[in-house]
Amino acid sequence: MNKKLCYSLILGSAVMLTGCGKKLNQFSADYFSVNPSPLEVVGDKVPATVTGKIPGNFFLKNAEVTVTPYLEYNGTEVASQPYTFQGEKVRGNNPVVNYEYGGTVTIPVMYTYVPEMAKSNLSLAFEVKQGSKQYVLPRVKVAEGVVATSTLADAATVTPALAADKFQRIINEKYAADIKFLINQANIRDGELRSAAMKDLNAEIVNASRDSSRQIEEINISSYASPEGGVDLNTRLAENREKNTSKYLQSQLKKDDVTNFGELTAQFTAEDWDGFQKLVSESNIQDKELILSVLSMYKDPEEREREIRNLSSVFEQLADEILPQLRYSRITASINVIGKSDEEIQSLFESNPKALSVDELLYCATLTDDNSKKLAVYAKAAELYPNDYRTFNNLGNCQYVAGDYDAAKASFAKAARLEPSSSESQMNLGLISLMNNDYSDANQKFGSAAGAEGLGDALGVFYLKQGDYANAVKAFGDSKNNNAALAQILTKDYSKAKTTLSSINNPDATTYYLMAVLGARTNNEQMVASNLRQAVKLDSSLAAKAANDLEFSNFNLSGVI
Repeated sequence: MNKKLCYSLILGSAVMLTGCGKKLNQFSADYFSVNPSPLEVVGDKVPATVTGKIPGNFFLKNAEVTVTPYLEYNGTEVASQPYTFQGEKVRGNNPVVNYEYGGTVTIPVMYTYVPEMAKSNLSLAFEVKQGSKQYVLPRVKVAEGVVATSTLADAATVTPALAADKFQRIINEKYAADIKFLINQANIRDGELRSAAMKDLNAEIVNASRDSSRQIEEINISSYASPEGGVDLNTRLAENREKNTSKYLQSQLKKDDVTNFGELTAQFTAEDWDGFQKLVSESNIQDKELILSVLSMYKDPEEREREIRNLSSVFEQLADEILPQLRYSRITASINVIGKSDEEIQSLFESNPKALSVDELLYCATLTDDNSKKLAVYAKAAELYPNDYRTFNNLGNCQYVAGDYDAAKASFAKAARLEPSSSESQMNLGLISLMNNDYSDANQKFGSAAGAEGLGDALGVFYLKQGDYANAVKAFGDSKNNNAALAQILTKDYSKAKTTLSSINNPDATTYYLMAVLGARTNNEQMVASNLRQAVKLDSSLAAKAANDLEFSNFNLSGVI
């Protein structure tokens, strides 16, 4: 064979190797990496990124490859969005892989999570098109399994917001009457003692002393002198007014046979500048701003009085309208109204619930930890007081805790109709939406629930479901519950997560399961074993979950579950 012919054959062979006649070689698993691997659930999705590093002299110039990521599990498979790449000679808009140097391709992956995905394989399927030829290359497995720790977030464990009752066992009421004095005098005039205010005050004191449900806590006398005149004179006047008022009051109490009046206290104020300033500021005196500026400029009482007297244009008006109101003694009775005892409220609920006010009924429900008993109280409250949104909101709270979410939703909706601005019912409706994976509506409802008790925990679960773990941690704050600990685990704050789990007052199976996850992530075999045993003891279904959970893939669970 001559050299020319030989060269032509070699050249032709080289052309064939890279031309349309050659099929693309099989892809190797070594070409691909997956982040994360294994896959992880984020919210209710399983996202990942497959990165392919294609070597040189592999991707044919006329090849067009469509890659479809499949997640295979339990005899089924689901496909993610296919992505197409092409060689240099293909006319198209897809990313190009160079034949000589190779290249990097990026394939986003997304699946909707189902629990069976815990045991699964992520495989890539390849469809090749070369001109008129189409063929399939073998699938390549690039990752195995799905970590589903984030799915332990549970809206059902969030306590719905309770609308507070306004029940007070002791309600303090104050009754007062004034005795006015003439200028420079301290004697009490008969007309002052016959005023309607004094008669009413005496009647309240007498009635309270004879009513077992009322208790006179204190009777106080505060006596004053107006601020004109010398300090010494005003001191004597105020002191004498206090003494005379105390003498009168003691006599009146003895006359009315009132002995159980608590403490009798008395004090006097020589010059009532505070009262003077208040009355001037509330008056219609033309130059009141000038008077108030004098009060602020001069702190010494005698200087104040002198400067105010110098305001001759207004002093006469002050003497007529303001100063007489500052010559008085005020008698104030502080009376406690004693409400029903816990025992009385509970007894009346059983015998005659109509005798209880709505706040007494709402309070009654707080006297038990039994959710079924609470539910009965709130149901009766809603029946007796159907226009009070709190009765329906709190009824829904108990229905939610009992797992009757349809009934709870109806009750929360009724509460919201009765009081659309109520933050409690808005938050609770948001929890229902969260349970139903309606994240848009949950977000809207939570946005209208500012100030509701427990909103932070509800928002924390919302963020967990969205895969926003950093904001979940912020929302939970210092809450000590499983969801808060889960957020800390997912942000890799294992020390804080352990503290949170250890601080939970009533740990359940999930608490111990999360503690086992912490043990696995910190390579503590004893922590894994002891907590898994306790978790399975409380909830036997967790044994199967743990067996398939990649969190424990590096541990021998035989004898543990």
